[in-house]
Amino acid sequence: MTKQREKLQLPDHANKLLLHSCCAPCSGEVMEALIESEIDFSIFFYNPNIHPVKEYLIRKEENIRFAEKHHIPFIDCDYDTDNWFARAKGMEDEPEKGIRCTMCFDMRFERTALYAHEHGFKVISSSLGISRWKNMKQINDCGIRAASHYPDMMYWDYNWRKNGGANRMIEISKREEFYQQEYCGCVYSLRDTNRWRMSNGRDRIKLGVKFYSAMSDES
Repeated sequence: MTKQREKLQLPDHANKLLLHSCCAPCSGEVMEALIESEIDFSIFFYNPNIHPVKEYLIRKEENIRFAEKHHIPFIDCDYDTDNWFARAKGMEDEPEKGIRCTMCFDMRFERTALYAHEHGFKVISSSLGISRWKNMKQINDCGIRAASHYPDMMYWDYNWRKNGGANRMIEISKREEFYQQEYCGCVYSLRDTNRWRMSNGRDRIKLGVKFYSAMSDES
């Protein structure tokens, strides 16, 4: 049985949170935990790494759908892919969780922190860390670094996986029948995932066709 959520409180007695979201499956549990704790928050969607645009739009629309269901403000930021590719230059063959991913987290959190600074948010956080495929320390380090550029701002490094959070993430995804992305997001992740799949006798990823299902045992 999945453990009950604990009552959450924002650090430093802050009154609202800007939550960077990468996708609906990762943010679903985080959003419901915040709502249950009666924390005032807004979703900040800034993910110029996601490729191609078809995949980007599907992930964004799924996140919008869930935010609207719960009446949560959704801030749709720029899809400045040229900027992302410029920063990734020379890192095309770096492995997942390597320096390219650090660059990517830095870029997204820097924009999150800037928006927070300009709009009166003292605390930022992200749904990225709930995924078991991510390095939580790497993500937290990037978030803390981005927040440190502004006085009185902090990155909330709460562990969203604990107390059953990771399991509830899957349960919510199935209940809501979210789109089930099959790679991290960037063109190099898509390339490397397809290479692995083909070397293991599997078909290449087909965009926009796989969804979580309440009738499925897939995680």
